[in-house]
Amino acid sequence: MKLQQLRYICEVEKRNLNLSQAADALFTSQPGISRQIKALEEELGVDIFVRHGKRLVAVTEPGQAILEMARRVMLDLDSLKQIGGEFTQEDAGSLTIATTHTQARYALPPVIKQFREKYPAVRLSLRQGSPTQISELTSSGEADIAIATEAIEHYADLAMLPCYQWNRCVLTPPGHPLLKIKKLTLEDIARYPVITYDFAFTGRSKINQAFAALGLNPEVVLTAIDADVIKTYVELGLGVGIVAMMAYNPDRDRLLSALDASHLFDASTTRIGIRKNSYLRGYVYDFIEMFAPHLKRNVVDAAMHGTVY
Repeated sequence: MKLQQLRYICEVEKRNLNLSQAADALFTSQPGISRQIKALEEELGVDIFVRHGKRLVAVTEPGQAILEMARRVMLDLDSLKQIGGEFTQEDAGSLTIATTHTQARYALPPVIKQFREKYPAVRLSLRQGSPTQISELTSSGEADIAIATEAIEHYADLAMLPCYQWNRCVLTPPGHPLLKIKKLTLEDIARYPVITYDFAFTGRSKINQAFAALGLNPEVVLTAIDADVIKTYVELGLGVGIVAMMAYNPDRDRLLSALDASHLFDASTTRIGIRKNSYLRGYVYDFIEMFAPHLKRNVVDAAMHGTVY
């Protein structure tokens, strides 16, 4: 059995069983990949893939188990390479952060700036998506860490580290009737069209739960994946916006007014997700601590290795 064979089957699965695309990605030939996969199947005594003629059309049941172990081996191999790099170039390398728009736009900029000043030789990459997408990127090893409010807890292979809690505000155009109310209620908000996050994003479930608990069904006229889009349509008068408090800046958002809604919704917790038992470069620990100062290296290690945090 060769590491190359494991790399081949992982890449074939990643490319939706397209041998041609896998060969291009691995800079080799399609017949070469087919031969190596067949040799691995003969050695193991089971078929990994279901074939229709020369095409691969599905993964067999034993193939699923083999692929899961192969992916772990490839991730461990990457960790071995990183350990070598740690001792040869401690302040250089790459860091891929999978996160949502709200975190990338409002929470991360000062941290990124601080990190770049300390580690100018580290290549940073931000991968934005839904909480489920960014959790999958981290689980698969395509990203080093995930930063999100939703979905991370559904991935058993990710260690969860709580960073901070946040709540929401209601945005309106200047002069809106809601601005005259002394203490905002959910009933007040429900009288107007609502613009807020897509269901998969940024604590939307907390918003739904709060209204449902009072038997309210507000008219959600528009949803979006980021606060900037929501603010644009509130400015146009399409409705009132419900966004993360961090997304409102009175200096920049001069065409909007904000009402504190933290008494109306349960607080949400932003978490960092890291693959359990993975190897982290020293600068990754530093980045995590810059983002959440209470997450020292010993706390991160305890979470990754299964110690209750």
